[in-house]
Amino acid sequence: MKLLVIDDNLALVRSLKDFLGKDFVIDTERTAKEGLRQAVTSSSDVIVLDLGLPDGSGSDVCQQIRAANVTTPILILSGVGSVQSRVDLLGSGADDYLVKPFSLAELRARLFALTRRVPAEYGGTVLKHGDLVMDLGKRQVYRAGQEITLRRKEFDILEFLIRNKGQAVTRTMIFNHAWESDKDRWHNTVDVHIKHLRDKVDRPFGTPLIKTAYGIGYVLNDISDT
Repeated sequence: MKLLVIDDNLALVRSLKDFLGKDFVIDTERTAKEGLRQAVTSSSDVIVLDLGLPDGSGSDVCQQIRAANVTTPILILSGVGSVQSRVDLLGSGADDYLVKPFSLAELRARLFALTRRVPAEYGGTVLKHGDLVMDLGKRQVYRAGQEITLRRKEFDILEFLIRNKGQAVTRTMIFNHAWESDKDRWHNTVDVHIKHLRDKVDRPFGTPLIKTAYGIGYVLNDISDT
């Protein structure tokens, strides 16, 4: 899953990356302007938005994100815990809030709770496609009841393919989901990870799920879930 953090507190951002890095691919922005741009143009699964940004209010950014018809769940970090403040934040379009200082474990739990609120075809902590099952919370993958050990990027790519099953996705789309936005774009690395993924998810089971969409990228076979 991909997390967008909009916060100018570098120490906090480092802490979030250290604690949440094994669960999320994390993109970060430090200003309201760049945060809004990233929220509108990228495909994040959840957004953490600080209320106090150097060039604007997180509440205003939240409203602008919603005005752009972006439905990504938003959790706002605030130093104010009054009832009226919480009411105002939720009224601005936020899905949740957390008052500073906060527990990183609680933040993680809230983020996973927010992903479960996303519509069923793009959410939940368990994704299924035929005899393939992904438990996002435990980061476990099974096919035909057999557990498959995947590396971090392989897991993230497979998650993206399942979420878009039946639809061809480009290498750029895969890269944007599984790698941080500031990484150098080298599409051959996507092909290498797809090969490793096929070696683990397809070849031992006879029926291939991951297909090449020639001239486009890759697609997960559109089969009925079991």
